[in-house]
Amino acid sequence: MNRILSFSLVLLLVAVSSCAPSKGGGRVGSEAKVGTGKSERVMEDLSQFRPTYEVTETGAMARIEPTKHNNDQVAVLMDTVASVNKNIKYAQGYRILAYNGSQRQMVMDLRKAIISRVPDVQDYLTYQQPNFRLVVGDFFSRVEAQQVLNQISDLIPNAQIVPDKINLRKN
Repeated sequence: MNRILSFSLVLLLVAVSSCAPSKGGGRVGSEAKVGTGKSERVMEDLSQFRPTYEVTETGAMARIEPTKHNNDQVAVLMDTVASVNKNIKYAQGYRILAYNGSQRQMVMDLRKAIISRVPDVQDYLTYQQPNFRLVVGDFFSRVEAQQVLNQISDLIPNAQIVPDKINLRKN
């Protein structure tokens, strides 16, 4: 019993001492220093670092004009970027592989059917002996290609979306 009483007394002493006010006294406006466990009141004059602005007689702030203008340099750089971009004719994108085989009449019929279904999409027919290859469209994203593929999927159930170098249309 004596042991429990002494243990509870020690525990009570620790609890009371941990709740005691610190050296700063917990005053309003006191700040803790970083890295130390102590709280001190910091008295620094920061007014020398604050910017000052002129006030006109109407009480409004004076307009501050920028001193370093780079507008001409930016315009020249933008013109060079635009001229470089005009020379780009190809990009990496996606096309729909509609046919890859050796039957000429079948690929021509399929091409006509695709053109009638989606007339605004460009088709590319190539021949490498003995195979014909028909790819459709110039799409930047796979989602765009999937939308067109959904329109022609009943004509070509085996069509696939393939990554390819696409032509850029200049508007």
